[in-house]
Amino acid sequence: MIKKKLIKKIIITGPESTGKTTIAEFLSKEFNTIYIPEYARKYIQQRNNKYDYNDVLNITKHQIKELTKSYNKANKFVFFDTGLIITKIWFNEVFNKVPKLLENALKSIKPDCYLLCYPDIEWIPDDIRVNNGEKRNELFIKYRQELELYNFKYQIIRGIGKERLLSAKNFLSSAYCL
Repeated sequence: MIKKKLIKKIIITGPESTGKTTIAEFLSKEFNTIYIPEYARKYIQQRNNKYDYNDVLNITKHQIKELTKSYNKANKFVFFDTGLIITKIWFNEVFNKVPKLLENALKSIKPDCYLLCYPDIEWIPDDIRVNNGEKRNELFIKYRQELELYNFKYQIIRGIGKERLLSAKNFLSSAYCL
C-alpha cells in the first residue's frame, strides 16, 4: 500500500458541462482509486435548485473537509470532481463577494494538480446548469486566472470523447505529475 502522504490530490475543474464528472470517474477506474463526487450538485438538487449565500458557504465547508482528510482507500491519486476554485468563482458571480474562510483555504490547502477542462465539447443542459453555456469561455479564463493567482500546478484538458479522457490520463501518467 502507498503511504498516505504519497497520495496525490487531483482536482478536476472547469466551466459547466466540460466533462469533469466523466473524467473523474474514468481516471478513478484507470488508476484503480477513488474519486470524490461533486457535492454542490447533490446539495442544490436537494433544495430544488434554490440556494443562497449560506448554502454555498455550507458547500465550501464540506469541500474543505473533503480536501483535508486522508484517504486510506486511495491508490496513488484521489480525484475530486470540482473544488474550491469553482466555488470562489460561484461566490463572485452570484454574490459579488467571497468569504474569508474560502480565501484562507485556497491559500493553505495545496492540491497536487488541477485538470482544467476546456469548453470545447457540446454544452448539455440539465436542471442545475444556469448559464446555457454562454459564459463557458469567460468562466474558463477566470478559472485559469485563479489557478495562476494561487500558483497551482494545472494542465488544460481538451479533446472530444476518448481523446479528452486519454489526454487527462496521459498527463497524470507523465513524470510531470508523478
